[in-house]
Amino acid sequence: MLYVILKAVHIIFMVSYFAGIFYLVRIFVYYKDTDDFPDPKQNILREQYVFMARRLWNIITVPAGVIMLASGLTLIFLNFGLMKSPWFHLKLTFLVGLVLYHYWCWKKVLHLKNLSGKSIETKNIKLRQANEIATFILFLVVFTVILKGAVLAYWWQLITGFILLVAAITATVKLVNKNKAGR
Repeated sequence: MLYVILKAVHIIFMVSYFAGIFYLVRIFVYYKDTDDFPDPKQNILREQYVFMARRLWNIITVPAGVIMLASGLTLIFLNFGLMKSPWFHLKLTFLVGLVLYHYWCWKKVLHLKNLSGKSIETKNIKLRQANEIATFILFLVVFTVILKGAVLAYWWQLITGFILLVAAITATVKLVNKNKAGR
């Protein structure tokens, strides 16, 4: 029963963590959108976005990530047989990507705190595309966990589907930004 309860806790905080990561990068995009705003409006919005990013990072994203990690490690400890499963190794590989993305977000939060009226260096389109990385990682992890052994049996179909998904999301982001620029 403890294992099932921990698994539920792990899933709940995984959802909370991803919600935080998704919204955090969106705040970076909103901050960058203020580049061409006049001075008083720009400063007010940027102060608010910095405030929101710091609170989101410190109160939701990081604590949820810590609980997700702690519950995940406890699940591994309670069922060490997972470490013998190839699908689990694949999941851990994707989680390394999530750690790198988390680090990138953390560096952006630190950068955002220190800007004092300056802009984020990253181009708006790059931030919008970076916003989708967490979505891709979430897809990879969830499909790997749900399909388990089938991941290895149907790897080429899954990779093809994933590439199509990445292409569709990337094209949508570019199309939305192109239409936005045309207004």
